[in-house]
Amino acid sequence: MSPIKRTNAAKETGAGGELHQRAKASSNELTTNQGIVVSDNQNSLKAGPRGPTLLEDFMLREKITHFDHERIPERIVHARGSGAHGVFRPTKSLSHLTRAAFLQDPKKETEVFVRFSTVAGGAGSVDLPRDVRGFAVKFYTEEGNFDLVGNNIPVFFIQDAVKFPDLVHSVKMEPDRGFPQNASAHDTFWDFVSLMPESMHMLMWVMSDRAIPRSFRMIEGFGVNTFRLVNERGESRFVKFHWRPVLGAASVIWDEAVKINGADQDFHRRDLWEAIDKSNFPEYDFCVQVVDEEAAGELDFDILDATKLIPEETVPLEVVGRLTLNRNPDNFFAETEQVAFHPANIVPGIEFSDDPLLQGRLFSYLDTQLSRLGGANFHEIPVNRPRCPMRNFQRDGMRRIDVPKGRVAYEPNSLGGDGPRESQEGFVTHPTGDIGSEKVRIRSETFKDHYSQARLFFNSMTEPERRHIVSAFAFELGKVETPAIRKRMLGHLAIIDKALCAGVSKALGTNEIDPIKPAIEPRDLAPSPALSLVQKAPATIKGRKIGVLLSNGVDGSLVKQLRKAVEAEGAVLAVVCRKISGVVLADKSKLPADQALSAAPSVFFDAVVLLTSEAGNSDLQDEAAAIDWIRDAYGHLKTLGFSQPAYELLAKAGLGDRLDEGFIKLDGNQGSMDRFIESCKRQRIWDRESLVRGAG
Repeated sequence: MSPIKRTNAAKETGAGGELHQRAKASSNELTTNQGIVVSDNQNSLKAGPRGPTLLEDFMLREKITHFDHERIPERIVHARGSGAHGVFRPTKSLSHLTRAAFLQDPKKETEVFVRFSTVAGGAGSVDLPRDVRGFAVKFYTEEGNFDLVGNNIPVFFIQDAVKFPDLVHSVKMEPDRGFPQNASAHDTFWDFVSLMPESMHMLMWVMSDRAIPRSFRMIEGFGVNTFRLVNERGESRFVKFHWRPVLGAASVIWDEAVKINGADQDFHRRDLWEAIDKSNFPEYDFCVQVVDEEAAGELDFDILDATKLIPEETVPLEVVGRLTLNRNPDNFFAETEQVAFHPANIVPGIEFSDDPLLQGRLFSYLDTQLSRLGGANFHEIPVNRPRCPMRNFQRDGMRRIDVPKGRVAYEPNSLGGDGPRESQEGFVTHPTGDIGSEKVRIRSETFKDHYSQARLFFNSMTEPERRHIVSAFAFELGKVETPAIRKRMLGHLAIIDKALCAGVSKALGTNEIDPIKPAIEPRDLAPSPALSLVQKAPATIKGRKIGVLLSNGVDGSLVKQLRKAVEAEGAVLAVVCRKISGVVLADKSKLPADQALSAAPSVFFDAVVLLTSEAGNSDLQDEAAAIDWIRDAYGHLKTLGFSQPAYELLAKAGLGDRLDEGFIKLDGNQGSMDRFIESCKRQRIWDRESLVRGAG
């Protein structure tokens, strides 16, 4: 073996005396916990630049082990989660791609447990911070558990797992002051990422509306890392895994997120629970992008680089299955909190790539569960237990649940009778090429383009989405106290897109920018419309919630007509009244409220309706909550249906002369109801946004 190569190699030493002097670390040198000076804290030790990470990398293992055990028992990341049971069924056989048994027969269902989560905040934080969302699926297959542990964003901040503790430490609460909670808008996070050009692509996603999703039912999911599919003939291909919500992906806008967090910090958790409880089962299409070795070599980026994605225009997604969530947990702690995911949990036919981020994850997750769940037997907890038999000679340990019988706890043995034995039919790892002959701490040259796909993402957005990205950067960097960090970050934005940089600089009121020299000059790639939520938003209100604010004296037939129209589209109508007791309709009958106005701001709904009577207006026009209800719905670009008497409330809210195409007058005519539904299907009235917040 050749000596270890380093990207930032220390000055070569000559005589033994000089080596002796260098053995003791100076006060500003980074060391391990054993005092060994670290020569490279950016790259794990690999067998060649693109080879697998080596177990002998004690620096990587020490760093990640310490990180994994920093919190007991709460998860360090992904602490705030929501879970559900469900089933998965392939839509066709994938036998030509993989031998994995659960992907062979379209008639065969596989039980699953899914956990959605935020990343940065603790278990007691809120549901709608600007953050990445975890999307982890445990398949209980007949060949063992397969855990697809991913996020709602297809790329990641870093390329090498050795940087994961640094990333999380930077975004977590600053250690001297214990805040901010579940927020990236502070100095340490932006200090770190502004020094990590590889983070730029991920930052574009996190500053987009993808980081403030409307619902867990409406997020996409990604495996993030590159895996391999292997068929019965041993043929291996690279694969990227995707989840696509059948309802379509959707997000809230920032002002909504801020207000929702104040009004209902369990907004996503409640939404998922209620949908399943009412049998409106969330569904997701399981998709793959499959690339063979030759095609992977022709891509303009390295397929092992987790900060890159394969544009759908280059390799279209192939739908291969359907996931349905159909049962809420019986006990949140026993299931959602104790479920343990691990990317190393794979089944025959699915294998790892040499992605250096994935390689570190294969160690980290198991190590974390040992602390969090109290020992090595966490696999015996019901939510983690495989549905196929478990047979081995592992014994004892904390939290042991099973009671193994017999005198044999080793293998090979001659005393175990018909005990378990290794099988030629078991899991076999297929070789994927030559492993490098050198042990190196270097980053492959193919990982150096940090800006082209960041530019691709921004150029693929619609104008409203671009405005939101500019606003998000301005908000986050506006919270940064250190000028040098802001200047450095603006230097990166100038490389990605000059208009983006100019917009953020204008919002911050600064022209101070530190020039950044990219390792590789970025290229202008063809836009990918598939990256835009707005461009691919389905024209539907299925799974959405429409709020109707009622006053006393309303015509009950209009309410019934509205409910029928909304429910026919697969949406839910929620009746909101000034009092929780409800209202008295025009025919003197009572209609109970689903929610009281004081507890149901319009941010909870995807579209709103005002149905009032002339007499009933007086009960609402002096109610601040009612006026805010209307103004917020307008400001959040929602469709507003209204009866003729409700115009008085619109005028009171200052909107009497602002009625645009998103205001639909409901007069009992079916045509007006149809127009309202069609307007709701647009999701937002984007043309209104420049009037509400200005073009910038």
